[in-house]
Amino acid sequence: MNLILASSSIYRRELLQRLQLPFIVISPQVDETPLANESPEVTALRLAQEKARKVAATHPDALVIGCDQVAMLDDIQLGKPLIHDNAVKQLRMMRGRTVIFHSALCLYNSATSQMQAEVVAYEVRFRHLSDAQIENYLLKEQPYHCAGSAKSEGLGIALIEWMHGDDPNALIGLPLVALINMLKNEGISVI
Repeated sequence: MNLILASSSIYRRELLQRLQLPFIVISPQVDETPLANESPEVTALRLAQEKARKVAATHPDALVIGCDQVAMLDDIQLGKPLIHDNAVKQLRMMRGRTVIFHSALCLYNSATSQMQAEVVAYEVRFRHLSDAQIENYLLKEQPYHCAGSAKSEGLGIALIEWMHGDDPNALIGLPLVALINMLKNEGISVI
């Protein structure tokens, strides 16, 4: 069976490469707008499943990995900032506060229609950052395609006071611990 990553994220691609399994990448082109009154966990899970199903529809004999991440600051959903001004606003809101990143993972077997899905939460406490520190960070790393405007796997680690969760890969957007278990359920051993 082909293994397909249904994502346009270079970060998820890099994470999946760590498992040293052959795979291809297909961008699913799914509308990521949250539905009214939808919790962050439900939004992330729904989108991960939609991405996997969309790619699976054209690949009848594949294991398709769908992912999505929703970052929450209290009751505010933080998406990808896309531009500098939005990233500045996000980081100003997050300074000195805790953000929960909900990373959803779905492994869909298009041959059997079996779907495994899970949401992995990861808590991040941001440092009390000055406006100058925020500007300096954004100019150096430009994390405009990352939910929450920071890349923990890069210089963004300097923004973080502490992190807590079961799988640090979930913070980057692909919970590898859960994926390894799902692949094992499909008869694929990573090692």
